[in-house]
This record gives sequence, structure tokens and C-alpha cells, in this order.
Amino acid sequence: MKIVVIDGQGGALGKSLISVMKNIKNIVPECEIMAVGTNNAATVAMLGAGADNGATGENPVVVSCRDADIVIGPVGILSANSMFGEVTPAMAKAVGECRAKKFLIPVSKCDIVIVGAAGLTYTEYVKLAAELVLEEARGILAG
Repeated sequence: MKIVVIDGQGGALGKSLISVMKNIKNIVPECEIMAVGTNNAATVAMLGAGADNGATGENPVVVSCRDADIVIGPVGILSANSMFGEVTPAMAKAVGECRAKKFLIPVSKCDIVIVGAAGLTYTEYVKLAAELVLEEARGILAG
């Protein structure tokens, strides 16, 4: 089972997500956590947090989404040219069209407003995302 964490900029959100995803691996050891950064700094931060493997750039986003079971990251990964231009149209297309269940964290830096978002703190969103990913992972493995 493959969980792809995508992030850009300095990788702080991805790093936080992977830190809590490691706990999921303790419960569901079949999970592989792949870090994909839109830049090298993001990838290095996520690998430092404990991702199983990682890669950087447009092609790794496209390729890793092909066989992902879960994709998680900031909402901007669905929007071409977001994150100050780091998300290319091909990246946004790959994320949007992949068969994986997508868990998106509302981040205001992407100039996307999600009406009805709970207004949680960054840490609370990461914790909630981890709980939802664990629930999804268990469901996928249960068949």
C-alpha cells in the first residue's frame, strides 16, 4: 500500500505529515510512505522526517501518483501554478486524475479558500489528516 506525500516550499507541512504517518506504519506496516517534493528542500525535509523514499520534481509527482493508494498534501497540489509556481500543470493534472483517495490540507498560501473548512490550526489539520488516512489504509487493506 503506497501513501504519497506531496509538498513544496520548505516542506514543513510534508515533514509534519510524515512524522505522524510513521505512527500509521506502526499500526499498518504494509504502508510505504513516499515523499515527493516540488523542490529539493521539500524532499530533504520529508526524508528527514522518516519517509521510506523520496524524489523531487514534476516527473516523480506524475509517476508516483500512478500507483498511489493515498495522496496527501496541501490543497494547492490540485491547482496548476500554485505554491508560487512550484506546482506545474502536469503535476496538478496527475494528482487530480490519479485513482488514489486524496487528503488535502487547506493552506491559505495557495490562494484557495475552502468554504466550510473548520479553521483548525496547522497541527490540528495534520492530526485529523493522519486519523483519516489511517481509517482509509485499514479499509484498503481489509479489501
